[in-house]
Amino acid sequence: MAEECFNASLLEKEYSTVPQHEEENSLALVVPLDQNAPIIASYNDRIRPLLDTVDSLRHLMITREGIQLPTIVVVGDQSSGKSSVLESLAGICTRVPLIMRLQHQPLPQPELVLEFNGKVVKTDEEHVSAAINLATDEIAGLGKGISNALLTLEVRKNGVPDLTMVDLPGITRVPVHGQPEDIYDQIREIIMEYITPEESIILNVLSATVDFTTCESIRMSQMVDKSGERTLAVVTKSDKAPEGLLEKVTADDVNIGLGYVCVRNRIGDESYEEARVEEAKLFETHPMLSKIDKSIVGVPVLAQRLVQIQAKSIGRNLPTIVKSINEKLNLNVAELKRMPKKMSSLSEAMTVFMQIIGSAKESLRKILLRGEFDEYPDEKKMHCTARLVEMLNQYSDELHTNAAGNPAKNFLMEEIMVLEETKGIGLPNFLPRTTFLTVLQRKVNGISSIPISFAEKVWNYVEEVVISVIMHHSDNYHQLQLSFRRAGHNLIAKMKERSVNWVMEIVEMEKQTDYTCNPEYLSDWNKLMGQEDFFMKEVLNDEELPSKVKLEGFGEIEVEKLRQFPHVLQQAFDMKMRMTAYWKIVLKRLVDFMALHLLLSVGNLVNKEFEREIVNELMGPGGGIERMLDESPSVTAKRLKINKSIELLKKSKEVVAKIMD
Repeated sequence: MAEECFNASLLEKEYSTVPQHEEENSLALVVPLDQNAPIIASYNDRIRPLLDTVDSLRHLMITREGIQLPTIVVVGDQSSGKSSVLESLAGICTRVPLIMRLQHQPLPQPELVLEFNGKVVKTDEEHVSAAINLATDEIAGLGKGISNALLTLEVRKNGVPDLTMVDLPGITRVPVHGQPEDIYDQIREIIMEYITPEESIILNVLSATVDFTTCESIRMSQMVDKSGERTLAVVTKSDKAPEGLLEKVTADDVNIGLGYVCVRNRIGDESYEEARVEEAKLFETHPMLSKIDKSIVGVPVLAQRLVQIQAKSIGRNLPTIVKSINEKLNLNVAELKRMPKKMSSLSEAMTVFMQIIGSAKESLRKILLRGEFDEYPDEKKMHCTARLVEMLNQYSDELHTNAAGNPAKNFLMEEIMVLEETKGIGLPNFLPRTTFLTVLQRKVNGISSIPISFAEKVWNYVEEVVISVIMHHSDNYHQLQLSFRRAGHNLIAKMKERSVNWVMEIVEMEKQTDYTCNPEYLSDWNKLMGQEDFFMKEVLNDEELPSKVKLEGFGEIEVEKLRQFPHVLQQAFDMKMRMTAYWKIVLKRLVDFMALHLLLSVGNLVNKEFEREIVNELMGPGGGIERMLDESPSVTAKRLKINKSIELLKKSKEVVAKIMD
């Protein structure tokens, strides 16, 4: 046939000269196999329950759950004779994916039913093509466009092979009048969707009149089935190009793993029975075609091969399907249980609200106080105790690095300048306390921004952690997350302000006075002063007047300028050594105090402040605890989707349970 699809007028014209009894046969949806023959009866008895199970699953649309079903998919290029093959089996062709479900029944009267768009339409053999065309127009629109929406034809009739196939639109590269410009891309997308799953058996319809290697349908099937192990080829128009056909099907240049079946198309006004008789005669008597093995010729052989391949595919895939249904069902049930309970009263909302706070507090205790990160094994940012230690170490390093500088640079010059400016009438060689405090205050001012920056950095990090934990535990209640986030921001802002104020206070304390009971101060000062005599001699009394003197803890020191201040040199040296020993104590104190403050503040945050702030925010005016009663649209949609999925999977499980039992 020139076109891949019938319409009612063409069909009427084509069969207008056929007698009534032959017209019915020309639309026969059967391959007249003897259902009482041992091989057919055996196969039908064995596979009918399996096929019914797969058809039921297909009807339930189990593929929407990502579970693929064993399917015979019919593909072919335009004018390949696909419509003639399908006419031999079912009398139709399509512009939409058509599921053809053929089922043998002993009753003499055929039963034909079309299902599409939620409708069920009964028809008969005389009107089936017109009914399919009307259904196709409704699905794909008037004209020659295509659609990926499914159309199902169920045929129960005495003598049909038990088969379920999906017929796809014929492949055309050049749009005809009324077809969209991208018709090829649309058809290709549909075909690839159906033939890609490993469970699909590809029935590739090829014309004997063409070079198989040039067929687009072959190219597509080879893309997804390189070995050909799930591709069966049916060769049409064998009588039109008999020369070389034997070599083409035996050489298998296109790698058809399931083999070939050669058939003869019905010609003119032949009835179905006449066409089959002529087909048998052709392959028996034709000088070239008679050489082809009889096991791969004829429509009856094609039907039998399809029944066998289908049975094998279903038997191989059904256990996997059952396993996939159970796994998917268990996953969905578990996910539904994890979803928030839909609340109907304020007391229920309050209970859930307190559960969120309780679980969030416990998570914060684990990651901020106890160093347990089992809830976040792969998120290093949430391994909080380790991150806080790292920040504290960086803070300590920054303090010491900033304070140290180059100890040999301008050695004693600052002390000398301060001594010169703070001198007064009094006993000589007496170190005024104000002089020491002046130098101390300068040094503290030099590092005062570092503790403040550290406090802000810590609380910025803690804020990220707290907000992340709150959002995680309130994930199912998006209507409250804005309030939770605001409460978290407010809480951390208060904690940060307290810490910054405390840091500024301890910095002021260090500037206020010089005090320590740490014995290391005197120990270090005495050790440093042990170099005083050596230093004074080298600077003032050495005849060679060296330009540099080496001191332990300071390195080589330029001393030429120091000779200009012999009257305060000893005092300056003493004050330098006192400050060096004391400054070590100050820096340690700033680190130790910060560590203790950090532990106390984070502990108070988790154990006291967190719950209080969250409750005040959400229970106060405009807090919106009652909003928990209004489930968010996304959660409602998700719950509905999961429930539908569970319902479908349960029905599917019941279907497969019958056959597995």
